Amino acid sequence: MRLPASERKNGSGQGRHDHRQHNIFEAAAAYVAACAEDDQERIDEAESWVSPEALSFGVGELACRAVIALARERNESPQTVARSLLGLPAA
Repeated sequence: MRLPASERKNGSGQGRHDHRQHNIFEAAAAYVAACAEDDQERIDEAESWVSPEALSFGVGELACRAVIALARERNESPQTVARSLLGLPAA
């Protein structure tokens, strides 16, 4: 049986993140990257860092910032980029 992320040990015998608090943006970045890489262990770990509501807020903020950055890079509107990323037709 797999231990929850908060109880797993690293080489020093300490839990990996027992003594460090993570903010919602660190949790969101770790969660989204883990989802993109289909890494369930890292997903579970990031989910344990903050409340589900805080993680949701952080993921939403990350999505907004990513769409804005891509829109600027592509010289397109955020709406066009967001729809394109989701495979939706142009509005």
